[in-house]
Amino acid sequence: MSQADRLQTDCSKCAALCCVMLAFDKGEDFAFDKNPCEPCPNLSGHSCAIHHKLNQEGFSGCVAYDCLGAGNRVIEEVFPGQTWRTEPRLTPLMMEAFSAMREVHKRIDLLRAAETLQLTEHDDRMRRDFLNHLEQHRWSVPELDEFEVGLALEIDIFFHGISRL
Repeated sequence: MSQADRLQTDCSKCAALCCVMLAFDKGEDFAFDKNPCEPCPNLSGHSCAIHHKLNQEGFSGCVAYDCLGAGNRVIEEVFPGQTWRTEPRLTPLMMEAFSAMREVHKRIDLLRAAETLQLTEHDDRMRRDFLNHLEQHRWSVPELDEFEVGLALEIDIFFHGISRL
């Protein structure tokens, strides 16, 4: 996957991770309540049975949601050839990996956006190093488990430091 593609969502390469993991409350954006880690009743296999009419059915929140490619990356890279449907025991691991990969991809998005800032040479090199690592690294479940208390924290501290410029 090329660098430009990392944040490109491709639902055809996912296993409907967002349709399982995410919770939502009945309201303006969703027609009913759904608990976290519970497959959406509109799922048919790994596809949404009402995808072509989400807005009409009261699911504008689904239309607006974008995982920034985290779902397809988890399925392609972390669990190649496996899904929660065919291997239900993997469901909790896949949901945790999806959550963590969303955080990885949020940081990629922020690091890309920071390219427009007037950074010192040192800060820009750090930004590029973080970005290259996040985009090029092939993630495993244990690495994703540690991401938020390790590298994500380092990146957040980096952003805090450059915000003082």
